[in-house]
Amino acid sequence: MGGGGERRRLSRPDLEEWFDALLALHGPALGRLASSYARGSGDREDLLQEIALAIWGALPRFRNECSERTFVFRIAHNRAIAHIARRRLPLVDKGEGLEIEDPSPDPERALSRDQQGDRLAEAIRRLPIAYAQVVTLTLEGLSYGEIADVLGISETNVGARLTRARQRLRESLRSPDGTRS
Repeated sequence: MGGGGERRRLSRPDLEEWFDALLALHGPALGRLASSYARGSGDREDLLQEIALAIWGALPRFRNECSERTFVFRIAHNRAIAHIARRRLPLVDKGEGLEIEDPSPDPERALSRDQQGDRLAEAIRRLPIAYAQVVTLTLEGLSYGEIADVLGISETNVGARLTRARQRLRESLRSPDGTRS
């Protein structure tokens, strides 16, 4: 909603419009982020609802000190971490994968891509949370600077975590059972 510095006080209809626009713009990415932290579809929906409520509650305090995108992802990650801590859920569930759409009409190719996507999602969930965070945000197209803002770490730390995470993912995806050797 424009400009820098202090935010003017918005009416409830203006806040609702802004909230709806943010969810329309970032909803698919928030869904993927929730999938990387939640076990099943019900848990994912609970987490998405928590994220939406947290965004709604924080909107009046947004002061344009970062981009709206960074603001939304910071809230989402904070809610996801709190969600995990409350539920103490394992980060791996072989039954759930990232939702990957394949426009290809070839069913064999579609199945292969789905299986690869599932293997990657499982491998990401097995990573330590600090590594899973940077991978998830990178896959959503955030820059090192945006990831650093979301996680409250330096850009150098983002790069180091991403390098380590990629190494672990390569190792995990090379092994037949998907675990690190």
